[in-house]
Amino acid sequence: MMNDAFMKLIELSQAGFFCSQIMLIIGLEAQGKENPDLVRAMAGLNGGVGFCGKTCGALTGGACLLGLHTGKGTVEEMEDSRSNDMIRELVEWFEQEAGSVYSGITCDEILEKNPANRTARCPHLVINTLGKVQEILAANGYAFSGQLG
Repeated sequence: MMNDAFMKLIELSQAGFFCSQIMLIIGLEAQGKENPDLVRAMAGLNGGVGFCGKTCGALTGGACLLGLHTGKGTVEEMEDSRSNDMIRELVEWFEQEAGSVYSGITCDEILEKNPANRTARCPHLVINTLGKVQEILAANGYAFSGQLG
């Protein structure tokens, strides 16, 4: 799955999508879905929220991907009571992983304010974050393609 995801990531990146959008596109495709409106909305998180260099899109995209599986989407649905704990676990993991390597979790810190670093750093962060999201979902009874039971 991860090799397929990496190839998909490269394809999507070359098509002009960014980390947060790529996370959701891969997650939606795993569910057999497309949602251009959601992908378009995720563009607001690109480049650290509107290219302001703030929180990394791999992290915000990962949090949104967890929410896609566990959040409330209709009046009738109930949010999984563990949703925020799952997101917190992802954030803590990301702070350890990215923070220890790049001295922070913002796009500016990760890229060292140099957009040329994007091609070397972002794909690995996205793939690793995608893997962590899958791990968190599995530990809480979710398949990456949807809820188990």
